Amino acid sequence: MTLVDDGRTLTLMGAHTALFRYTYRPDTPAFECPCPSFHPLRSLDGDVVTGYRPHDHRWHKGLAMTASHLSGQNFWGGASYVTGKGYRVLPNVGSLVHRGFTGAWTEEIDWITAAGEKWIAERRTIDYVFDYDSWWLDLTFELHNVRGEALEFGSPTVFGRDQAGYCGFFWRGPRSFTGGTILAPDGRTGPELMGARADWLAFVGAHDEVDRMSTVVIQGDPANPSGRWFVRNEPYPVVNPSLAFYEPLRLPADETLRLRYRLMIGCGAWGTGRIDEVVRTWEW
Repeated sequence: MTLVDDGRTLTLMGAHTALFRYTYRPDTPAFECPCPSFHPLRSLDGDVVTGYRPHDHRWHKGLAMTASHLSGQNFWGGASYVTGKGYRVLPNVGSLVHRGFTGAWTEEIDWITAAGEKWIAERRTIDYVFDYDSWWLDLTFELHNVRGEALEFGSPTVFGRDQAGYCGFFWRGPRSFTGGTILAPDGRTGPELMGARADWLAFVGAHDEVDRMSTVVIQGDPANPSGRWFVRNEPYPVVNPSLAFYEPLRLPADETLRLRYRLMIGCGAWGTGRIDEVVRTWEW
């Protein structure tokens, strides 16, 4: 494997393809909440499993850390959901600003509000592991509250919108994955997993142009808060282990929220049994 850094992106080159591009200095519009993100992410077959700036939500950026509601600020992009009023465009969209790498895979990021205030000092660590027909990313996010008072993570559901509890680590799939299969342990399947708790969640989708499928599996560290899933396969494919689906999450002043997630990309359409076998081998 070869890592290429051009001063704006990190690209991990595999034997036959670039497995990911991580853009840590994006040039996206302010309304979309510029933030470091992974796109494209590819399977070992070279198939792309992320979507970027889709026409329905330009602020969806492949795989990214977000916060749709954070003490009145929006670190997600786009409009904010306001109780009793619906979505409104507000002057509250912040940004996640890359400050530098302190090691090969450790990054310092500042969460800056629309008014220019630094609220979170983040340390992000990236790692990866390969198998014969799959590979996975291990990501750790340490969010230190430097605001001087408590921060509160929320979601549109917290503020009154039904089944829209998105907040936090967010994957947007490619357009061709629309209508794909959602899987969870114990044989549970389908979009009814919205808001449910599960040890892991998988999304199986088909690719355009090639006669192949891929499986994306996301699991959070059991020590992470919440554990409820925001997931859709219609009208577009998304998966998010939400930080604040039904209830807000409070981060006291000068404290650190530590989050760990694993995202695996498997070649082909995997079933629940095989996913369970692999997940049982994972340690945190």
